[in-house]
Amino acid sequence: MKLKEKYTKKVIPAMKEKFGYKNDLAVPRIVKVVVNTGFNPLAKGEKFQEEIANNFALITGQKAAPCQTKKAEAAFKTRKGMIVGLVVTLRGQRMYDFLERLINIALPRSRDFRGLPEKNVDQSGNLNVGIKEQIIFPEISAEHTRNIFGFEVAVVTTAKSHKQGVELFKLLGFPIKHG
Repeated sequence: MKLKEKYTKKVIPAMKEKFGYKNDLAVPRIVKVVVNTGFNPLAKGEKFQEEIANNFALITGQKAAPCQTKKAEAAFKTRKGMIVGLVVTLRGQRMYDFLERLINIALPRSRDFRGLPEKNVDQSGNLNVGIKEQIIFPEISAEHTRNIFGFEVAVVTTAKSHKQGVELFKLLGFPIKHG
């Protein structure tokens, strides 16, 4: 069952029963998924940045937007306008497709994975997951990858509390472990 279909058929009725929502639109839902990474612009050069951008496009299905520095910072050896990261904001069908691949394929493939800790859901009901290697996604070929990088996935919801967020993610099928 697709994630969006699962939300409408199983999650909404279960959440209404547990939290006493009177309306379907009051039930928390996923608004967007933000995938981002940072890198040292001086360490490996332009080819490294291009490889990360290409891998991000393969993983998310969308071109990444560069994140530039706002001001020069001598301690980090950065100048104003240097690209120090990439960000992708997913909404709609692409968001659901990405989450399905994350839940069903990528997370189980990661090394020593035993579930996401409940503390990854913040007080606003949003989930933050750090991924150490991009090669856990099937779109990335480990043989052809020279550089391994990590990134963060932030799943933003309309939940009002930690408890509602955890329940939403558990009902959607996220592998969240208790405690």
